[in-house]
Amino acid sequence: MRDTTTRKVDRIDSAPRFVESDAIRLNNLFRGTDTHEMLQSVIRDGLVGDLAVVSSFGAESAVLLHLIAQVDRALPVLFLDTHKHFAETLAYRDALVARLGLTNLVIIEPEAEAVAAKDGNGLRWSWDPDGCCEIRKVLPLARALARFDATLTGRKGFQSQTRAGLPRFEMDRSDTQGRLKVNPLASWTGADIEAYFEAHDLPRHPLVALGYPSIGCAPCTSKVAPGEDPRSGRWKGWDKTECGIHAPVSNGTGSSDSSDDLPPDYQPAF
Repeated sequence: MRDTTTRKVDRIDSAPRFVESDAIRLNNLFRGTDTHEMLQSVIRDGLVGDLAVVSSFGAESAVLLHLIAQVDRALPVLFLDTHKHFAETLAYRDALVARLGLTNLVIIEPEAEAVAAKDGNGLRWSWDPDGCCEIRKVLPLARALARFDATLTGRKGFQSQTRAGLPRFEMDRSDTQGRLKVNPLASWTGADIEAYFEAHDLPRHPLVALGYPSIGCAPCTSKVAPGEDPRSGRWKGWDKTECGIHAPVSNGTGSSDSSDDLPPDYQPAF
């Protein structure tokens, strides 16, 4: 007898990984929980799915990486090598990875073709910093994050006015994939960071002592005077406070001439 049962149609689940209510629920769940306990739950219990930490190996990166190393030294640590970093940053990265015993450093680089086509002389930062960040940071990271459900970041609310009130859990607004951002140090103060460095004898980024409290690519990072916003040395002279990883650039995809470089299935949120 012929089977007339209707076969269930196979469907690809295209729904976002997480939605805003998930971030709210997690913020409520971990309210009052200390950072180390929260990281143990998030990393070991897989509460946010496949997870990676995005680290710049900047001035304060050692704190979060040390906390993570105590839970899982094999957690993927994504580093964007823009080919514009200070030599001190690259040396510090390698020294810190060795010191903490991190075993899964993933170095992400911009596509050579994109750099050749849109920044052949390497000076795009001088007239279009958003475009430079997009080529060297935003697009490479978007590709790398395709397989992850959430990322850990080292952002802190005290770093600048644009980061004040930062929650521990938030939605990643860079695309529509429903990825979570986890900010374990969101409520930490500068004094908390300093105390942690001292308590665990963590090595300092060598440029901090020279007046660089926030460190990015060399051409776009300046010294900061005492009392100034710690991030005021980033893109000094430009109306720009983020590279585009943590806040979309003005038109949602970056420079208007680079939409063809977007990775497959990349859907800007704006």
